[in-house]
Amino acid sequence: MSKTQAAKPNKGGSRPAGKTGSAKGLVRPAPKAKARRAKLVIAKIDSWSVFKISFLLSVGLGIVTVVGAVLMWTTMDLTGIFDDVNALLGTILGTEGGGTQVQELVTLGQVASFATIMAVLNVVLITVAAALAALLYNVCASLVGGIGLTMTDD
Repeated sequence: MSKTQAAKPNKGGSRPAGKTGSAKGLVRPAPKAKARRAKLVIAKIDSWSVFKISFLLSVGLGIVTVVGAVLMWTTMDLTGIFDDVNALLGTILGTEGGGTQVQELVTLGQVASFATIMAVLNVVLITVAAALAALLYNVCASLVGGIGLTMTDD
């Protein structure tokens, strides 16, 4: 190399001597991956698992039922709805002063007891119905092959 060539800067800045080309060729985009697909068939449902899950969910629903009933009765008592109903019944039945009081007929204890009984019945019925539905699905799936699912990886 002569002195004149060494003093001249390369065209294109600090690119190495062997690399001549446009800037878009320097970085290649990664190829797009194809979405994976899996075809699955639900051929059998474990009845014991359905029994356990449905029992736990129905117990949770029962707790919500009892708490909701108690909260509703308490809210109705605090907002004076029972007094308005007593006044309305007194006006309709014509007994202004000595009519029956709704709070005496429907006490908080009675509401909580009724809600608890209904919750226990719901726990039993929902659990048995879910277990029977799983058994029925298994019988039907053995006849027709089950439910087919296609899962993709997007």
